[in-house]
Amino acid sequence: MFAKAFRVKSNTAIKGSDRRKLRADVMAAFPTLGTDQVSVLVPGKEELNIVKLYAHRGDAVTVYVSGGNPILFEVEKNLYPTVYTLWSYPDLLPAFTTWPPVLEKLVGGADLMLPGLVVPSAGLPQVQKGDLCAIALLGNRAPVAVGVAAMSTAEMLTSGLKGRGFSVLHTYQDHLWRSGDKSSPPSLAPLALDPPDLSEEKESVQADPALQGDLRRLTLEGEEENGEVQRMCGEKSLSEASEDPSVRGLNPDPTDSKTLQEQMDELVQQCFLHALKCQVRKADLPLLTSTFLGSHMLSCCPEGRQLDIKKSSYKKLSKFLQHMQQEQIIQVKELSKGVESIVAVDWKHPRITSFVIAEPSPTSQTIQEGSREQPYHPPDIKSLYCVPASMTLLFQESGHKKGSILEGGEVRTIIINYVKRNDLVDADNKNLVKLDPILCDCILEKNEQHTVMKLPWDSLLTRCLEKLQPVYQVTFPGQEPIVKKGRICPIDITLAQRASNKKVTVVRNLEAYGLDPCSVAAILQQRCQASATVTPAPGAKDSLQVQIQGNQVHHLSRLLLEEYQLPRKHIQGLEKAPKPGKKK
Repeated sequence: MFAKAFRVKSNTAIKGSDRRKLRADVMAAFPTLGTDQVSVLVPGKEELNIVKLYAHRGDAVTVYVSGGNPILFEVEKNLYPTVYTLWSYPDLLPAFTTWPPVLEKLVGGADLMLPGLVVPSAGLPQVQKGDLCAIALLGNRAPVAVGVAAMSTAEMLTSGLKGRGFSVLHTYQDHLWRSGDKSSPPSLAPLALDPPDLSEEKESVQADPALQGDLRRLTLEGEEENGEVQRMCGEKSLSEASEDPSVRGLNPDPTDSKTLQEQMDELVQQCFLHALKCQVRKADLPLLTSTFLGSHMLSCCPEGRQLDIKKSSYKKLSKFLQHMQQEQIIQVKELSKGVESIVAVDWKHPRITSFVIAEPSPTSQTIQEGSREQPYHPPDIKSLYCVPASMTLLFQESGHKKGSILEGGEVRTIIINYVKRNDLVDADNKNLVKLDPILCDCILEKNEQHTVMKLPWDSLLTRCLEKLQPVYQVTFPGQEPIVKKGRICPIDITLAQRASNKKVTVVRNLEAYGLDPCSVAAILQQRCQASATVTPAPGAKDSLQVQIQGNQVHHLSRLLLEEYQLPRKHIQGLEKAPKPGKKK
């Protein structure tokens, strides 16, 4: 379901009543959880968000996010745990085991076939068709996928472990997992997950011939079906695949894996060195540290990863740059009060000269290109005019009626032709137009009906356009034009003061231009390294606003004008950007 990128519709904080309802739903869906466990999973006071999204196949999904991680998702009123939740409660669902190479297929959107199951010595868990199940890898009890059983355990055994076993909904490494902190599965000791060994089991099954026959049949037929499992895992045998380093990477050894903070520290330093080596030049100095981060370091972040200094050990950009200054790579000074700039760089420093830019592998490039969302293209926006009832007499000669939609050029042509056809050009002054009864009724105000007999051409045309009803047409690339009444509302950028005396930047009306507020908030949060939230816009139905801590108008200006190529006339509030030298 989440093998490809999804589209976020809204992201809002949960209400108290919805929080209580969610707890009740969790207890009903997962009765094995105790009250205390439910209270931990659905906290009472901590931040909990409801994200409504559309999967790549169009499924409407509601995701519940706590602490930055998706913990539950709901499809057609059915509640499912994510892998993040299952890592905390590994026994929440009946768990089935498969071989590590199969994970790659599941992440790609494949269902789990029965020949790919590892049958433990204790036998398969007892489930019915349609039951929710967890899927783990051999050697680690931490689930890596959530699925629905396509048949009961009895039917699985009767089929000889052939056919489709589970419809997979969500996996470790899919796009839902990527929306969280992207942590790896914990290492949990398996519970008797070794494949059955008939030589060890022979004595224990002598008393039960039927069980002995089942074990022999499952083992022998399982060996015959290994070809199907090998096809799921590539051309290698299972023993070869388990020794493959790339396969071992699917379930890394936690003893030699780095913590998330250590990984972020490495990423911050990588982007720092990359930016200095490839992007920043001596002519760019002095360079604002905020510009260095937003315009250089972030653009050097590898595809598929997210640079977030708050998740590193440095916590703040200024602290990280202090470390780099102590290593004598750069020199940072406060050129104006509260604003730091990089004033010097030692491009001969060993860390810069020895830095090598890693080339992405062809495989990862293919995956990234397949999952990357389409780039944003601004819509074509036209101001148009609608003929009202009071103007129909003037336009009916040209074949138009009430409600006809016209461009400004068409209106001018129709008026000029009407004047010439009715011989209304003043004989003594070609710049004046005589007003006949129809023009008088359509153009003039009531107090002008008997006093104004002639009008200049420009005044006539201006008055005519003002009397027509404004409409606008929006055309997004590859879509049919949309015509709406009135004038399109510009993207509105305002600054607000909060109770803590801190400024926040608020952006409204993004949806009118085909921009997803949640996506814009995520981009700004990363570039500004500041808190960003999406909330319902006050006084606007079904509209959202983005709120970012601090004065971030400069970042918004670059994003909307330079990257999204939106015309400046459709954005208001850009003048609120902080002046150079002023503290945000």
